[in-house]
Amino acid sequence: MVDRSDDASCLLGLEGLAVERVVRTVLGVKVVQLVTDDPDAARCPSCATVSTSGKDWVLTRPRDLPCGGEFAVAQWRKRRWRCRTVGCPRGSFTEQVAAVPAGMRTTTRLRAALAVAVEDGRDQSEVAAAHRVSWPTVQRAVIALGAAELVEPEPTPVLGMDETRFGRPRWLPDGVHDDGRVRWRRTDPWETGFVDITGAQSLLGQVDGRTSAAVQAWLAARTPQFRAAIEVVVIDPHAGYAAAVRAALPDAQIAVDHFHLIMLANKTVTAVRQRVTRDLLGRRGRKLDPAWANRRLLLRGRERLSQAALARMWNGCVDHDLSGQILTAWIAKEELRALCAVAARGGHRHDIRDRLWRFYRWCADAQIPELATLAETIETWWPAIEVFLTTGLTNARTEGTNRLIKQVKRAACGFRNRENYRRRVRLHCTRHTRRLSARKPTVPA
Repeated sequence: MVDRSDDASCLLGLEGLAVERVVRTVLGVKVVQLVTDDPDAARCPSCATVSTSGKDWVLTRPRDLPCGGEFAVAQWRKRRWRCRTVGCPRGSFTEQVAAVPAGMRTTTRLRAALAVAVEDGRDQSEVAAAHRVSWPTVQRAVIALGAAELVEPEPTPVLGMDETRFGRPRWLPDGVHDDGRVRWRRTDPWETGFVDITGAQSLLGQVDGRTSAAVQAWLAARTPQFRAAIEVVVIDPHAGYAAAVRAALPDAQIAVDHFHLIMLANKTVTAVRQRVTRDLLGRRGRKLDPAWANRRLLLRGRERLSQAALARMWNGCVDHDLSGQILTAWIAKEELRALCAVAARGGHRHDIRDRLWRFYRWCADAQIPELATLAETIETWWPAIEVFLTTGLTNARTEGTNRLIKQVKRAACGFRNRENYRRRVRLHCTRHTRRLSARKPTVPA
């Protein structure tokens, strides 16, 4: 047993409460007995008058963080007061302090710790079990943190868009066939995320779907100052996003992320390799086929290939494909990579024109259908590609945000409620910048 002392109260750290004594039960449970140590606790919440008329005593057991490496049972013996002020609608009230507001069964710092743990990416059930509280208690703490921290996005000059899956694909009935069978349609639950590319706000918000209407609705819900500040929107080569930007942000430029252009070129190389193999052998590629054995090398950048790997890939494709279509597609892919690399060198106009002409000339002379399709795609998206080449803006930060989104979904084993999902995701993605902005600067002595 420990008598009441200021040292024990300071060690506990609950403002407005003092430790009267600490006992350990027969079962080994530590019990901390608390009393009120705040004169304002007797102030009426309605009229702010300090009461001097006691009514009775109440014993509460608010949950708190572990103390001394173990959980302790806090017992707060507080007073219920009468309010004698004429005209005050409140007849009686109980004492309350900032650490334990009225009607709360948990301390303020415990609720803050619960919300921060979930904000850092932990599962709510796991956090509830670790702190010996219920799941709804953790959920209320997360909702309170989201309401306080997740404010309307500030204007940003560069906006990034990308989609992530909310859940598994579903098959829904879509009419009936002529023979009476049900026609099924696949639906993918997409979520479009909006990211501050050049600022510190990270994830600005999410919207259900990846259609043009969904994106326009999210942009329309923002302030006019937010829409007017956007100068460039970085997207994937998705027609729905481009149409939404042209409709909702007519003064903004569109930039296409180069990663998806290179990925499209790699798919073109794979399509040519598969078609050539089928034409020559009448089947899919096998392990003994040189083109199939070198399929990974065909997708690797030229600068990442050693001399031995380049010779093995080149000679294997020459022996397998006498027409040279596979190597022609590979060279076209490298020409497109060289065009995209202009952005890293400053995006000079003469350099862009030279590399673009070389790419178009190579695809035109090749007379390969897949390369013609690739060149047509580049021509269709050329205004947006040119913006990327001259500005160097990419969707790298958006892709990094997508990784954080997937991390939250994996920790939670999926979501069913989109509102909870978006709150959890945005809290996790913006936690570092919000904490840095809330940190007070320290001045050395």
